[in-house]
Amino acid sequence: MSDYEHIFFDLDRTLWDFETNSHETLSELIQKHKLPEKGIESASDFITEYLIINEQLWDEYRKGDVDKNTLRYDRFYRTLLKFKIDDRLLSQAIGNDYVITSPLKTGLFPHTKEVLDYLNANYNLHIITNGFEEVQHVKIKNCGIEKYFDQVITSERAGFKKPDVRIFEYSLATVNCNATNSLMIGDSLEADIIGARNAGIHQVYFNPKKEPHSEDVTFEISSLKELINFL
Repeated sequence: MSDYEHIFFDLDRTLWDFETNSHETLSELIQKHKLPEKGIESASDFITEYLIINEQLWDEYRKGDVDKNTLRYDRFYRTLLKFKIDDRLLSQAIGNDYVITSPLKTGLFPHTKEVLDYLNANYNLHIITNGFEEVQHVKIKNCGIEKYFDQVITSERAGFKKPDVRIFEYSLATVNCNATNSLMIGDSLEADIIGARNAGIHQVYFNPKKEPHSEDVTFEISSLKELINFL
């Protein structure tokens, strides 16, 4: 047992397998909205373009440069424009379907439930996420991991987005703990690791692709199962 008492997890790309779930959802929506008939012959090309644009808009959203609705719909509008389809109504329809369908997907990273079972016996577990309030709770419930978490803190609930130190301070206050007995686990160096570090919280950088970096992190893992080795 470590000296930690509270463990905060990011959700998307840390526990919930965003890439797998998103790919499955987008493949379904491409067929539902008959995009091949509109000139999008390659689903793979559409998904590749979408993922790039989605990341760009999420970065703008974290910085406060765009709002929730702009993110929700423009990611599809901008993707459609890449294929010379200028259709706001279509992008809105796909955007609405995506936020309904995607949270129902249940793909988790390997060992997620095994690790949560282990940690839940010894620590208080919580989520800190920048994801939409109405979406993240559905994901957690449908994946069968709702029972593990005492608090699910979204940026909408807190009023601040990671890496803003205030969302971490809000989270600590919400669960009545302090930075010294807490640990943050996430896949984003900027949002999760640097954000938590600035709040005085130790971090675990989840880096499944083992991408090189120069950040000073408390711990680094490429598999969630490694958490069992030191917690």
